[in-house]
Amino acid sequence: MIRTATDTDWAQIWPFLQETVQAGETYAYPLDLTPEAGRRLWMQAPPGRTAVLVEDGEVLGSATMGPNRPGRGSHVGTASFLVAPAARGRGVGRALGEHVVQWHRDQGFRAIQFNAVVETNTAAVRLWRALGFRIVGTVPEAFDSAAHGLVGLHVMHLPLDAGD
Repeated sequence: MIRTATDTDWAQIWPFLQETVQAGETYAYPLDLTPEAGRRLWMQAPPGRTAVLVEDGEVLGSATMGPNRPGRGSHVGTASFLVAPAARGRGVGRALGEHVVQWHRDQGFRAIQFNAVVETNTAAVRLWRALGFRIVGTVPEAFDSAAHGLVGLHVMHLPLDAGD
């Protein structure tokens, strides 16, 4: 089940957000991120939204979604995703990705733009391409991967308007 995250979900989201940040492969968040700072980054207020995928009361993944930019850029959405390490490879990311795309469509967004998909995160790149996103550019050496050193960040885009 995918639903809007509540404050009580944070206790389950924080451990895998922290683990993901510490792994140093996908998010350019501070390594000294505190639970409260993490909450401010992850738990979105309207017009954004944070969702969780829950199975048997356990949060297996989470996604944030909403406008990429305010004002005159607010017709383009963006999103971020986390999957609990124990739930990886079970379709959680795909289910959240499909949910986010539909949410943006339902909210009337014209497109979705991912600003920073680490090029060595091949599972994410493969998933976003399978959902129709394309790489519109790569910023060279913009991410310092713990395992690979300096690698590029892809900007990925999915049009949502009637002509998509």
